[in-house]
Amino acid sequence: MDKPNSKNPQDIYAQAGVDTDESQTALAGLLKWVKQSYDFRRGIGAVALESGYFASVLDLGGTGLALSTDGVGTKLLIAQMIEKYDTIGIDCVAMNVNDILCVGAEPISMLNYLAVQQADPKLLEELGKGLLEGARQARISIPGGELAQLREIIKAEREGYGFDLAGTAVGLVPMDKIIIGQHIAEGDALIGLASSGLHSNGFTLARRVLLDEAGLKVDKVVAELGKPLGEALLEPTRIYVSEVLDLLRSNFDIKAMAHITGDGLFNLTRVKKAVGYFIDFLPEPPPIFKLIQECGKLSDAEMYRVFNMGVGFCLIVPDDQALLTVAMAKELGVEAFRLGYVVEDAERKIVVQPKSLVGRNGSFMKIPMG
Repeated sequence: MDKPNSKNPQDIYAQAGVDTDESQTALAGLLKWVKQSYDFRRGIGAVALESGYFASVLDLGGTGLALSTDGVGTKLLIAQMIEKYDTIGIDCVAMNVNDILCVGAEPISMLNYLAVQQADPKLLEELGKGLLEGARQARISIPGGELAQLREIIKAEREGYGFDLAGTAVGLVPMDKIIIGQHIAEGDALIGLASSGLHSNGFTLARRVLLDEAGLKVDKVVAELGKPLGEALLEPTRIYVSEVLDLLRSNFDIKAMAHITGDGLFNLTRVKKAVGYFIDFLPEPPPIFKLIQECGKLSDAEMYRVFNMGVGFCLIVPDDQALLTVAMAKELGVEAFRLGYVVEDAERKIVVQPKSLVGRNGSFMKIPMG
């Protein structure tokens, strides 16, 4: 199904409130200053892998300290709408530990930052339940954090319950075991691990399409979903720590990993080696994606640029290990798929054959394929 929109996909997402081009331009202005701080630390604690990848790494003298920081985004607004807060903490943990995995590190701990309109006991307890469950799934500790009451700054869908939740996770990896895609070769297989739903990205566009334009209510059961819309939107982000660490500890030659978050499949282009991808298989996405596409009359190009579309994490392995990798992932409890393979391509294009899409520089175009 492809219902082309006359506007560039990035323009449509910007109209919903997220201008990715503008944010990247603005970020460059920030980074040109903070990157100068690398010079302040030499020896123990020196920056070994700078910002721009999924996680940064500091050299502790043979051991790398991987760091990642992220939040939950406007998924928080859905939690406020249906007054359900006990899964948001899982999302916060997931967004951080899944990034830590991408450099080959084992997540070990996370701090959280919680900004609230007011310190409501019920809200904080429910958020705490989610953080605990996320920590259990990721096998990490949460030894501390920060609570800030910012009534003049934090706004809300539900007055008094406005909040923002973010975390900073750390992990460990031997310096000679850091994985950033430096050894990828043409013909290597691209393996996808199934997502649980939207995870924690694309909610600005999803809310505009489903709530504002289609007029759907978060508390009403949607036949296509088999549950209330709000519950489907709040499905927690999948945490891949257990399965991926087991794969890393096995005899598989995992050459790169990518957490598929905002920008969808374009997260694959963040690996060090300048390569492209030919995708010849796509799994059926969870029903929430079809609902968003139909309600918003969104093109495949936009959907695959903004959302994970059923694939939340990717591995790149030698082709002769692909079938075994998929089989072991399934044994470990996560659905896995061989999506395609790596091609030599300095432009880092992504060809999605089943949808006749070719992507470059963060945007997909529909191109007929013979």
